[in-house]
Amino acid sequence: MKTPLPAMPRVSARASHSAGVEPDRMVANYKWCPDMATELDLLCTQAGILANYYDIWGTRHEASDATREAILAALEFRTDTPAWPPVLVTWENEPVSFPVPDGKPVTWRLILEDQQVIEGSAGERVEMSAVGLPGYHRLEMVRRGKTLASIPLIVCPRSSYQGGAGRRDWGLAVQLYSLRSAANWGLGDYTDIAGVVDWAAAAGAGMVGLNPLHALFPHNPLHSSPYSPSSRQFLNVLHIGIAGLPEYAECSAAQRQVADPAFQARLAALREADLVDYAGVAALKFGVLETLYRHFRASHLDHNTARAQDFRAFQKRGGTELRQFAVYHALQEHFHAQDASVWGWPAWPEAYRRHDGAAVHAFADAHPERVEWQEWLQWLADQQLAAAARRCDELGLAVGLYQDLAVGVDKGGAETWVHQDLYALDARVGCPPDDFNPLGQDWGLPPWIPQRLRGAGYAPYIAMLRANMRYAGALRVDHVMGLMRLYWIPPGMKGDAGAYVSYPFEELLGILNLESQRNRCLIVGEDLGTVPDEVRHALRDAGVLSYKLFYFERQQDGHFFPADWFPEQSLVAASTHDLPTLAGFWLGRDIDTRSALDLYPRPGMREEQLAGRATDRARLLADLAREGLLPEGVSEDPEQSPTMTPALTGAIYTHLARSPARLALVQAEDMIGQTEQANQPGTVDEHPNWRRKLCLAVEAWSDDARCRALAETMTAERPGIG
Repeated sequence: MKTPLPAMPRVSARASHSAGVEPDRMVANYKWCPDMATELDLLCTQAGILANYYDIWGTRHEASDATREAILAALEFRTDTPAWPPVLVTWENEPVSFPVPDGKPVTWRLILEDQQVIEGSAGERVEMSAVGLPGYHRLEMVRRGKTLASIPLIVCPRSSYQGGAGRRDWGLAVQLYSLRSAANWGLGDYTDIAGVVDWAAAAGAGMVGLNPLHALFPHNPLHSSPYSPSSRQFLNVLHIGIAGLPEYAECSAAQRQVADPAFQARLAALREADLVDYAGVAALKFGVLETLYRHFRASHLDHNTARAQDFRAFQKRGGTELRQFAVYHALQEHFHAQDASVWGWPAWPEAYRRHDGAAVHAFADAHPERVEWQEWLQWLADQQLAAAARRCDELGLAVGLYQDLAVGVDKGGAETWVHQDLYALDARVGCPPDDFNPLGQDWGLPPWIPQRLRGAGYAPYIAMLRANMRYAGALRVDHVMGLMRLYWIPPGMKGDAGAYVSYPFEELLGILNLESQRNRCLIVGEDLGTVPDEVRHALRDAGVLSYKLFYFERQQDGHFFPADWFPEQSLVAASTHDLPTLAGFWLGRDIDTRSALDLYPRPGMREEQLAGRATDRARLLADLAREGLLPEGVSEDPEQSPTMTPALTGAIYTHLARSPARLALVQAEDMIGQTEQANQPGTVDEHPNWRRKLCLAVEAWSDDARCRALAETMTAERPGIG
């Protein structure tokens, strides 16, 4: 297991962007009129709002003045600059240089992370020789004994973690909620991961991929998207496995509760259902967990047992961040119980909308058990995920858990409540139109305000990375282009009416490298879609694995690339949660779904895609034949193969496994031949997103011919030796 990391320097997120700023320097209320085009262009350039972009078809799109003006207002961009830099981020072995605001002599004191102190003096500029120690340091500026500024100095390595270089590992990707097992309660849980790890180790795989495990909303279990969390720093407690908890083994009241015939009938129905019933699972789980929590307080906290001491140590390690998260969810639980329409902190009474308000402190003091309830749930989830990571280590998985970091958070959740000054709460992140999402995508997630995130010394970003790398051997950074720019959609506008906003790319990438090295965690950058070459080049130089999907990697004539085309520095997969499974792709199920849900922006597009899919099937068979991978008895005529057979699935994955790519990933849905994809972008309630279970229980994988055959195929091509 990984050793604890040194504490991160704490930086005030609020004071850094508000102290000393004149209200009239802000442009939050900026109003545009036709004769101000030059000023609008200038402000947008200063704020990093891009005037245009190119889509995946190479078409140039100009951001409208209305779009840019709305984004400028959402940014609350200020044209002044702080007296001293709020943070300094530099590459390892690079000098540090910046101006002294008043140009007068100062003394500087560099306090390294190991508490070693280096001192010097400066005139009009601070000029420091190269700092060769990556880490979180602090630079104090002193004049006549008075500290003028205390600036975080973050020194970053040029590369992310490169463990296992030369290996070619494969792994299995699962949506945790989709797992069926004999022990879970109708929703895959953290203890199920051990079963997947056991299967993976026996099959010769080196990693197990998971969907984001971020904290969602216990009061509203129907809010089930793992990509719209309350917080990316904490865990989804609905995935806690009840049967494996020490408290459950001790608590006869909880055991009687579960043994009740009515309870067992509901549990059986939840397990047998093809779709996850989040509300039903939550009702059973939280009912039993409340019983176990009372037992824990009476039997452990009241007697300061060893388990109680472990919990107190977890609270101490979690510190202010854990406390604030717990207070948020205790408050949301409280207000939602009074009014079911209260969906998040923007709907709370005004006095509770700031995390540091007097009313919030009073509530926490008055309801300590409900606050600790939230902390206790996080502790249980953390323990179970840690156990899954230990299982990977025990069985020798080369990579271990491959986790997923979402690009944003829900507007009404804990992360925005605590750091609301860092977010443009009325804007939403998305992406422009593409082949699979012709209307564009509006993810409904408020973006970080770049200037303010930097003003906070990147503290929330660093904490988020550490939390998600803690138990991961590899981390997928969703929409990695967001390190450089994000597609902002202004209030009241549709997904195809947005514009890109720039972020401090080198600084964010450098910090990602630093945390990757410290946590010994490989980084996979999800770089699908519209990604500038400069981003791809920078990620390549940083050792970040590119994310290559079989569907998208085509030659100019539309044929699929040969196996040896894929770069070594990549992860290859056939599909992902937002795209059709192989079986669904072959049948055109995704096209039918988009048509049924009216997701095509113009007439005739469905017919065009159906024709294109027929061509894709013919190309795929021809390309497999070219590679010598066409299964016996299968011709190049797609009419002779009406469905995606296990043999055809195996041929496609053999093609991917033969590539030089560092990692190859098998989707569990492909392994067992399911047709429906996990999520249909562009929908919320219109489609059963994040609810479809796998049709085969984890315990049955070892005896299933399809699973065995595909595992043997992958291991034969990728024995884990470079």
